[in-house]
Amino acid sequence: MRAAWVDRFLARVTDTPAGCWQWTGYLMPNGYARITIDGERQYAHRVAYEVFVAPIPDGLVIDHLCRNRGCVNPAHLECVTQRINVLRGESHAAARARQTECLRGHRFDTANTYIAGNGTRKCRRCRTFARERARRRQGVHCASA
Repeated sequence: MRAAWVDRFLARVTDTPAGCWQWTGYLMPNGYARITIDGERQYAHRVAYEVFVAPIPDGLVIDHLCRNRGCVNPAHLECVTQRINVLRGESHAAARARQTECLRGHRFDTANTYIAGNGTRKCRRCRTFARERARRRQGVHCASA
């Protein structure tokens, strides 16, 4: 026999032309759907995944493949690591990770890229140009030994 909250859950879902199961219940200010089950507040997309697909393994999060935070369609949800979820998104970090060139158009390839102490990719050619400009400003006209 199905739990009573499952009927309550399905009553709060409506189909959209894009195939999303749009949550019509409470949406948090960040756009995620929430439901209370047995007095415990839970994200509706996580509940949908666990009920209709499988338990969510420890250390993984649910990614909305449709990019709609209010969608609870299990076909639009995927278990991934937090890193993959962030990089698939539209944040500044995700945009930077997708870059193939620096701001001046130099390719991010093995020979021209180094990883800074904070984990970001840096362009070797731009760093060389910046050091040369600094030396010229300081009056140094040849490379130091």
